[in-house]
Amino acid sequence: MTAIRLLLVDDDPLVRAGLSFMMGGADDIEIVGEAADGAEVEALVDRTRPDVVLMDIRMPTMDGLTATERLRAREDAPQVVVLTTFHADEQVLHALRAGAAGFVLKDTPPAEIVAAVRRVAAGDPVLSPAVTRQLMRHAVGSAADTRRSRARGRLTVLNDREREVAVAVGRGLANAEIAAGLFMSVATVKTHVSRILAKLDLNNRVQIALLAYDAGLLEGEQEEH
Repeated sequence: MTAIRLLLVDDDPLVRAGLSFMMGGADDIEIVGEAADGAEVEALVDRTRPDVVLMDIRMPTMDGLTATERLRAREDAPQVVVLTTFHADEQVLHALRAGAAGFVLKDTPPAEIVAAVRRVAAGDPVLSPAVTRQLMRHAVGSAADTRRSRARGRLTVLNDREREVAVAVGRGLANAEIAAGLFMSVATVKTHVSRILAKLDLNNRVQIALLAYDAGLLEGEQEEH
């Protein structure tokens, strides 16, 4: 089994040391580099070719948001998981919109951070439905109407089935749950998700969820929770 190549990015050497220690105990994860600032990330990615980057948000020269945007704009970009001390920070939301695959809190138990790296490397976002809803509620503001109009315009490229799958993704459902609910195979769900990402020029399922929310397709979810 090929080890997951991991790059650590945090301006606090103690945090990096702690992450390195906890990841070092996982046989399937290899730390290929460390950076203390976002400005160092692209050169390190070129040199080390990581599968996943654990990215701090707040750093002095280049913050994690800018670094994430630059990474995700590249071909064959590594997956990015942002590190934060807040559950619903505006910068975390921006990072997710920029293409981060999810986030973990710095005080998350070590086993869960290791599991998050594995999930992201396997192509699964690291956001529970509850956290996704929390971030989405946090996004509501004075620009909500403009955002809704723009999102609805983007979603017009989807056919009815793709739209149903997009809503299900927005609800935080796994592929097997979507397949059962919409009476299709898991393989078909995966195909629809891939087409949705391509049509909307998105990076991952988290961005599908955010766009579905912006379009007002998940308002019932908000009311229920």
